[in-house]
Amino acid sequence: MAKIKNVAVQMDHVSTISIAGDSTFAMSLEAQNRGYRLFHYTPDRLSLRDGKVYAAVEPMELRDVKGDHYTLGAPERVDLATMDVVLLRQDPPFDMSYITSTHLLERIHPRTLVVNDPAWVRNSPEKIFVTEFADLMPATLITRDPAEIRRFREEMGDMILKPLYGNGGAGVFHSTKDDRNLSSLLEMFGQMFREPFIAQQYLPDVRKGDKRILLVDGEPVGAINRVPAEHDARSNMHAGGRPEPTELTAREKEICTRIGPALRERGFLFVGIDVIGDYMTEINVTSPTGIREVRKFGGADISALLWDAIESKR
Repeated sequence: MAKIKNVAVQMDHVSTISIAGDSTFAMSLEAQNRGYRLFHYTPDRLSLRDGKVYAAVEPMELRDVKGDHYTLGAPERVDLATMDVVLLRQDPPFDMSYITSTHLLERIHPRTLVVNDPAWVRNSPEKIFVTEFADLMPATLITRDPAEIRRFREEMGDMILKPLYGNGGAGVFHSTKDDRNLSSLLEMFGQMFREPFIAQQYLPDVRKGDKRILLVDGEPVGAINRVPAEHDARSNMHAGGRPEPTELTAREKEICTRIGPALRERGFLFVGIDVIGDYMTEINVTSPTGIREVRKFGGADISALLWDAIESKR
């Protein structure tokens, strides 16, 4: 088993993160505590030249101190193949920029271990991958055909309409059966997005919370319940959802057991799934969050479990 020395983190700039709830910060801090050298870079610093993947990386030191959480050294152009691990952790949108970065990182994986596997991240969009488990999901439609969406709402009554490649609750709408704004909403979506949209059966259980379950190497290791604000349909913490401690139900354990083998086959070491009531709505493979909230409520040290898993793959 090779010893890990150097870890590069591809992320949104470290200056922009809120450390209280940032999983990338938690994962990186654990790596630092294990004695690994951290290097920071943003996706725009990636380059492909003569078959090698380079990035202008900065040595990074972290501190769990709000307002003084990082120090970056001078940037240095390095061949990413010289790194032991790359954490692929920038937030979506899952657009062509994101997809291109997975193509580049695929050139160095698995000799340099990229977490999560970049080829499978590219081939497993979060709101499409989940449809491989249709019997575990609410009724779901992916289309940009307005007639299909109207037919779906007529059948379902209330529905959720959202961008296929969005994140953080942005652009999520609850459309009721009597809502007269659907035509305008579809026009707006059509102007904003070239991709299909996703319509899902509205689940009233969302008022009790949208549970984020975290899995390491296909096994559930912790969960938080995210309760939406009173006047909001979204439970995402970015959109004002309130995290609460929770335990897994028998149904949620069943869902994890069902999807675990598929996650391991795809090299997904760290995944977050969203469950409302008895139904899974998304499988998040890009930059799932929740590590620090789970720990805050007395749950597992998921960062440590993740690095144990990473070390076992080296």
